[in-house]
Amino acid sequence: MTRLVTAELLMMRKRASTWILLGIWTALALTFAYVVPYIQYTNDPARGLADLLPENLVGTLLAGFPFFGGVLALMLGVLTVGSEYGWGTLKTLFTQGPGRLRVFGAKLIAVAAVLLVFVFVAFLLGAVASWAIAANEGAEVAWPSASLLIRGIAGGWLVFAVWAALGIFLAVVTRGTALATGIGILYAFVVEGLLSALAREVSVLDGLVEFFVRANGYSLVAGLGVSAEDVSDSGPGSFSGPFVAGGQALLVLAVYLAAFALAAGWLLRRRDVV
Repeated sequence: MTRLVTAELLMMRKRASTWILLGIWTALALTFAYVVPYIQYTNDPARGLADLLPENLVGTLLAGFPFFGGVLALMLGVLTVGSEYGWGTLKTLFTQGPGRLRVFGAKLIAVAAVLLVFVFVAFLLGAVASWAIAANEGAEVAWPSASLLIRGIAGGWLVFAVWAALGIFLAVVTRGTALATGIGILYAFVVEGLLSALAREVSVLDGLVEFFVRANGYSLVAGLGVSAEDVSDSGPGSFSGPFVAGGQALLVLAVYLAAFALAAGWLLRRRDVV
């Protein structure tokens, strides 16, 4: 298994798509978490500087994880498995190599490790950006506690992992990348986004929305310092509720992660590759 995981990690490292997604994610995270808000602050100091300082690093960064980062994690999951169908390598690998579930398990571990890199890079660059802003403005530099940093990194990784698992599941279902990516983005933007917005006007939808990936992702990061006001007006990623308790959010996301992974593994094992 170790050799399989190492091989998967090397393969993901060599794929241009992995680096492209990492670059897009970090650019989006820094732009919307620090660059745009700092420009707005310089034009209107009344907006305040608190969110951009190092002490609020966790809350400021995590606001972009449940949607913008989640969609990119979904695409990473799709490309990791779906591209194997396009290249025709799965059939050869399953015929000559180890069992299907071992190969699939190695892919899951490799994706999980790469997602952790995505989270670490975002936090590292966010820390640099917040420190630079504090230094430029002459503000006091105070960092969040180690406990909050660890919980923030773990929470961000869990949100990413759920979206990536959904992408992997869609890739197995559709046996490719294009349709899986389209369905995933359509689901994220239209189904969850539209129904979340309608929930404010149609009360019967509240109970349904509370079990969406999007709602539980935002609820999880809200417990780690993300302000509800910050995510209520963030373009396509806007979310104004309903929020659920942090424990429920953690449980629901864990169930989604396990369900997507198990369903994808079962389907991959039971049916023909092509």
